[in-house]
Amino acid sequence: MGYRRIVLSLLYLGIVPALLLLAVGVALLVFGEAQFNLLMGILILTFTGTLVTGVILVWMFVRKERNVSELQADFVSKVSHELRTPLTSIRMFTETLKLRRGDKATEDRCIEALDREGARLQGLIDRLLDWGRMESGMRTFELAEHRVEELIDEAVSAFEPTRARRDVDLSIDVAAELQPVVCDRPAIVDALVNLLSNAYKYGGNPREIRISAMADETRMRIQVHDNGQGIERREHKRIFLKFYRIDDKLKRKQDGSGLGLAIVQYVLRAHSGRVEVDSAPGHGSTFSLVLPLRRPVTDRLLPEGPTTLTAKGA
Repeated sequence: MGYRRIVLSLLYLGIVPALLLLAVGVALLVFGEAQFNLLMGILILTFTGTLVTGVILVWMFVRKERNVSELQADFVSKVSHELRTPLTSIRMFTETLKLRRGDKATEDRCIEALDREGARLQGLIDRLLDWGRMESGMRTFELAEHRVEELIDEAVSAFEPTRARRDVDLSIDVAAELQPVVCDRPAIVDALVNLLSNAYKYGGNPREIRISAMADETRMRIQVHDNGQGIERREHKRIFLKFYRIDDKLKRKQDGSGLGLAIVQYVLRAHSGRVEVDSAPGHGSTFSLVLPLRRPVTDRLLPEGPTTLTAKGA
C-alpha cells in the first residue's frame, strides 16, 4: 500500500501538472505571436521535460527500493526459519538426554545429533557474517599458490557429511599436471562446497555429481556438474542475485538463505575470475569456476609468503 500511495502521489503531483504545462507550452508555441510567448513556451517545455525526468527517476528508485525491501523481508523470514530448525532440534535432543540419562545408545545418538545441528547452525551464522564482511568491503583474501587437486580434495572432505545423508555418486576428473593457481584457499574451497551443496539439493534421483578441472594457457576451469532438472536460461543471471531463489514462486522444498551463489560470484570476481553456468531444463547444470593462472591484476611473480587482497566490492 505504501508503494501504491507513492506512485499515485507521483502521478497526481508530477505527471498531471507536467501534462498541463506541456499543453500550455505547446499552445504558446503554436498560437503565440509575440516573442514573449515563444520564449515562455520554450521555458515551459524545458521545465516539463525536467519534471517528467525527475518523476521517472524517483519512480525507478522507489521501485528498486521496494524490491530490495521485499527481498530483505523474505531473507529475514528464511533465515529465521533456518535458525529455528537447528535450535529446535538442539532443544529436543537436550531434553531427550535429560529424560534418558544412563541409556548409552540414546546418549550417543543425541550427542551425534547435537554435534551435527550445532555445526549446521555455526555454518549458517558464518555464512551470514561472511556476507556482511563482503557487503561492507572488509573481506580480505590471502593469496598464495595452491594445487587444484588439493582444493578439490578439501572441498569434497567438507562436503562429505552432507553426502553421507544420502547415497551420492560423486566422480572427480582432474587433468594431469595442472599448474597451481593463485588464490585464497578457504574462499575457493568454500565456493566449491557451495556448488557441491547446490548440486546435492537440486540433483536428480539418484544424485550424480561430477567434478572436473582443466586449464589452458591463461585460465583454470573447475566444473561441478549435476543431473538435476536444470535451470531455464532466463534465470541464469538472476540466480547470482543475493537472496534470490528459483523456487521462490513455488512451494519451498529446499532449505537455504539464497546467498550461496552470490558469495561464489563475489569470491571469483575478487580473484579476477568469474563463475559460469551452463544449464537447460532436463539436462542438469554445470557451474564453472574460472580462475586466472597468473596473479590478478599483474603478471609479476608472488613474493614469498601469502599476499593480502582486500575486496572492496563485487
